[in-house]
Amino acid sequence: MPSGVDPGAADRGAADPGAADPGAVQPGGEGPGEVKAAGAKPGWYPPELHPDLAPLSFLLGRWEGAGVGGYPTIESFRFGQEISFSHNGKPFLIYASRSWLLDEDGNLVRPLATETGYWRPQPGGQLELILAHPTGIAEIYVGEVTGTKIELRTDVVARTTSAKEVTAGHRLYGLVGPDLDLGWAYDMAAMGQPLQPHLSAQLKRAGG
Repeated sequence: MPSGVDPGAADRGAADPGAADPGAVQPGGEGPGEVKAAGAKPGWYPPELHPDLAPLSFLLGRWEGAGVGGYPTIESFRFGQEISFSHNGKPFLIYASRSWLLDEDGNLVRPLATETGYWRPQPGGQLELILAHPTGIAEIYVGEVTGTKIELRTDVVARTTSAKEVTAGHRLYGLVGPDLDLGWAYDMAAMGQPLQPHLSAQLKRAGG
């Protein structure tokens, strides 16, 4: 979720995932957990997981928690985040993320960034990730899956004429700690700055 200049325009983090405070998100209003999946029709059954998705199956479900962000062009901040991974039986994961600015007490202040996309596993543990952001930026990442660790780097960053300048990104995802939380970190190159930490968070599994 490219941001770089205004936390309200982005949703990515920058420190150690272990520094995030998963308990800081306070549900309520338009906060995490408010979006519910549409009810299934009678006689409808969830599709079977495509065999190609087995290496990514640990991501499936909904995750909630909190993280930290910073960059040379903005003030540091804390954010709450909700991520979901789902599938429809085809060989890709459907991904959505949204975040909120948190105050010092962990209360939701206002929405920050959202991003949606598709995670496309490839042979040999390789992975393609396509992301779209409402800030006018689209990204293609390539990387690999090793057990429950994922590393991705941008192959293409495209932006509209009105979007902020984002030129590269590097992402890490993985299960961390005794509770197998989902930790992630994002490095960004933007606004003339070199690639460096921007966002990180630690999220707990909140539902399937």
